[in-house]
Amino acid sequence: MKKVIILLGPTGVGKTGASILLAKELDTEIISADSMQIYKGMDIGTAKPTKEERALVRHHMVDIVEPSESYSVGKYIETIAPIIDALYKKEKIPVIVGGTGLYIKAITRGIFSGPSADLELREKLLSVEKEEKGSLYSYLSNIDTEAAQKIQKNDTRRIIRAIEVCLKSNGKISLMQETLTKPLPYEFIKIGLTRERIELYEVIEKRVDSMIRSGLIEEVERLLKTNPGRTPLQAIGYKEFAMFLQGEIAQEEAVRLVKRNSRRYAKRQFTWFKKENDINWIDITGAYESREIFNLIKSSLQSFHFNWPM
Repeated sequence: MKKVIILLGPTGVGKTGASILLAKELDTEIISADSMQIYKGMDIGTAKPTKEERALVRHHMVDIVEPSESYSVGKYIETIAPIIDALYKKEKIPVIVGGTGLYIKAITRGIFSGPSADLELREKLLSVEKEEKGSLYSYLSNIDTEAAQKIQKNDTRRIIRAIEVCLKSNGKISLMQETLTKPLPYEFIKIGLTRERIELYEVIEKRVDSMIRSGLIEEVERLLKTNPGRTPLQAIGYKEFAMFLQGEIAQEEAVRLVKRNSRRYAKRQFTWFKKENDINWIDITGAYESREIFNLIKSSLQSFHFNWPM
């Protein structure tokens, strides 16, 4: 089968620089697997590759939609499938890079694709939940007990989506999920980057400070003026500084929350990736230079008979 390399790992671990060196070595292009980098104007807070980095290696799935637009994992798969095919026609091995577990799951294992989002229905359901907390979970338990058992009672977003699917399909989401979309038909070489947890958290906190110096707060301020959709303002860094700019919290508190939430997100990413099979994990603790990380990746690829270009 045709090979596709997936370079994954938690936020801040060091994927970007190493992936560019990898793609250059393979004379190929990168496909982003980051659910926030798809949005235009969200550059600093999503740690997008810079213009200079994108000039070195072509990146797909970056800056493809406006923040006001909705986007789904189904659309993501529909978009990258022809990109991968086009790369193979040019005899290039695709390199997928990112930390959005749902995207990677959809690529490698397939994922349930239900009815499209109904924003009006979601707003109505959210209003019901605000009036009586816990009411939506009770309702879901009545119409699809099995689905409710798989969702935390405080996970309002997933509860609303489950109800939405049930109502729009006149069926149960739990039954529909038994039939997944097929994974993309490739042999996936999954390379995972990890660091000792304390070191990773230190790197994350330093990166947040760097983002602020680079103008993250100003970026959030510009985003707020564009009337973005709900999803972009739930992204770490954007949500907290939007609260600051709207006078809800002090700047120091926003910074603290961004760092805390970034650490928690990294932890959740590790938990998610543990469910993925066949990840070749590389411990890069102590390695900070992209070239050093790339060399470790190259050694890993060679270890299971990857045919490295001469």
